[in-house]
Formats: sequence, structure tokens, C-alpha cells
Amino acid sequence: MLPIWDPDKEARMFPPYLEGIKAAGGSPLVFPETTHKETLKRYIERSDGIVFTGGYDISPALYGMKDETGGLVEPFPKRDEMESFVLEETLRADKPILGVCRGLQFINAALGGTLYQDLPIQHSSGIKHQQEEPFEEPVHDIMPEGPLKELAGKNTLKVNSLHHQAVRTLSPELEPMATSPDGLIEAAYMPSRTFVWAVQWHPEFLFRNSPVNLAILQAFIDASL
Repeated sequence: MLPIWDPDKEARMFPPYLEGIKAAGGSPLVFPETTHKETLKRYIERSDGIVFTGGYDISPALYGMKDETGGLVEPFPKRDEMESFVLEETLRADKPILGVCRGLQFINAALGGTLYQDLPIQHSSGIKHQQEEPFEEPVHDIMPEGPLKELAGKNTLKVNSLHHQAVRTLSPELEPMATSPDGLIEAAYMPSRTFVWAVQWHPEFLFRNSPVNLAILQAFIDASL
């Protein structure tokens, strides 16, 4: 699992990610904070699948743009560099990937998509995309499609939401897997690989009370076996 970095402190991993992977039958391994390629290769080789977690904003430079928000974007270029290499190597090996929140945004941007840099400025709506605690409580609906709808067996799902950036244009290598009522892409997958799923919400906060969110984590673990 890739760590969430605080540039003023140190690499860290929120416990719910570890707990969710364990509940789904996996054994989490947290990558070190490094852009050293040989070190990253060793960790990728030891991993059966990779989780791209939430965290800091994606640098607009990753998708060929500048900050359009007047300074609201809080990127972490070192993490973008690290994850770009990990994504490239993991896709090359066709190992399973799960993206969560920033993970969806990062995968989309790295594969040629673009992002809304700040939803209140660039895509204002009545949907609450930045909720307050408790994060275990869902705050809006999504409409699943494709593999997610097959997994969920439902036309709508309720999810939590902790983001101010989102997919703007979807990478040509991805297909949508869920949308919110205001038109945002809430999940996507990569049909050319064995398992590359990414969701905008946080199943690691929901899995205890949501069989569908536990099933998402389990689908990733099952693909990694």
C-alpha cells in the first residue's frame, strides 16, 4: 500500500486502510517514502496488488495544466513521481490495482485524463463532496454500472465523500463504473488489465456496515491471489 505523505512530517498510513485490507483477507505492506526506483521495484515484486490511497492533491503538471484555482491546489510532486513509477511498473506486470479517492484521480491523470482542481469553483452542485465526520456515514448516492453494478446488484449505492478534486475528462484507457447525480465520475476501471478499479469514495470507512464496500476490497484481494 502506498503511504499518505505529510510533507512537513513523515510518511504515514491511516489505520482504516490497513483494517479494510485485513478484513478482506489481505496482508497489507506499506511502501516506504522514496522515489528510488530499485527500492520501489523490490516492494512491487513483493506485492500481489497495489492500493493507491487518498491524500494530497494531484499536481496539475501531471496532466499538462497549471493551477486554475488561485492557489487552492495542494500538490505533493514527490508523491506524484513515486506513484507514477509504481503505476507504470504495476501495469506492466498486470498486477491488481485498487485506487481510493486521490487514487482514482491519480490513475486517471497519469493515464491521460484531466481533473477538476476544485469542485466548488469548477463544478459547483448540491451534492456534498466534502463531508464532516463521522466518515463512516454515507452522504450521497451514486449510480453504479459495468463491473461495479454486477458486484453490487443494485441501481444506486450510498457513499461517503471527502474530496475537492475529481475526474474531469476520463482517460481513454479507463471506462466509467459509477457516477453521482451531478454528473461526476465516481468510479472507473481499466478493461485492458486483469483488475484495475478505482473509486472516489472511501470503502475503508464503510466496509464494516456495508457488504458492497467490503466486497470491493475482497474483489481486489481475490484478484491478487
